Amino acid sequence: MKKLFLTVLSVIFFMIAPLAAQQIYPPTTEDPVLQQKLSDLIKDFRGQVGIYVHQFSTGKTVAINADTLFPTASMIKVSIMLKLFDRVDKGELKYDSVLVYRDSLNSYGDGGICGSLKDSTRIPLAEVAMLMMTMSDNIAALWCQTLADSGQAINQWLEDHGFHNTRVNSRTPGRHGDWEKYGWGQTTPHEMCGLFTMIHDGKAVSPAASEEMFRVLSRDYWDKMALGEIPPDVHVAAKDGAVDASKSETVFVSAPSGDYVFCVITNHQQDQRWAEDNEGYVLLRNVSRLLWHYFEPASTWKPADGMENYWK
Repeated sequence: MKKLFLTVLSVIFFMIAPLAAQQIYPPTTEDPVLQQKLSDLIKDFRGQVGIYVHQFSTGKTVAINADTLFPTASMIKVSIMLKLFDRVDKGELKYDSVLVYRDSLNSYGDGGICGSLKDSTRIPLAEVAMLMMTMSDNIAALWCQTLADSGQAINQWLEDHGFHNTRVNSRTPGRHGDWEKYGWGQTTPHEMCGLFTMIHDGKAVSPAASEEMFRVLSRDYWDKMALGEIPPDVHVAAKDGAVDASKSETVFVSAPSGDYVFCVITNHQQDQRWAEDNEGYVLLRNVSRLLWHYFEPASTWKPADGMENYWK
């Protein structure tokens, strides 16, 4: 009897799990015209490229290596944020609690704002989370990863919610091989768009947590890549990432003609310069520009002359 009961539970679980995953991703319709435009855009890129695009009102979708694993770089901070907010929602952490910074936290090598704090500085958890997402502060992110419980806990949350490819590798037991290959985290363009969609739709952790997370994602300081090709009066939520051989960005655009989400990730780039005209950065801008004008054909907007003077 016990064996039969466990068998029934297993069947129910495997019936529910695919349904949960389906709810993350809305119905899609392949767009061959946009597919060709994007394929033409990336054909000469010296490296690997993955792209996923979805317009919600029409279902138009393009997937190019969209389910291929890529490094997340700093985009893994979205996953860290999700588990951090999950703990807040459960009452295990308080969002307005005051933390105490210790110099021992600065083990990353790039100080950022958190790393410049004096030992014993008091700072609210909400501000540490903001620094992690808005400024992409690495020390803040490592602090938040610890506060989220662990890399294992973050990965379990992702698995439980239908994200089977997105994982934290750094400081996570059993994932050293993945860390050597992908760095801090790994994901697919498809799943990154799924994470943003879940947050936007109020289905990540809780409606209240989703709303706050979407607000945090809407304050990205690093706006020289994909964000720079979208009018400043259009609401966007975004997270980018960059390491030597990979550049990436996921953007949710609340456009006049209908919301759309897209993710572009590169890997194995030949161009590994840290410069504004790095091929990865240029690709992010070009894809974003193409999508904006494809989905908003009546728009005549373009970045103002001289905007390169304000790149950071």
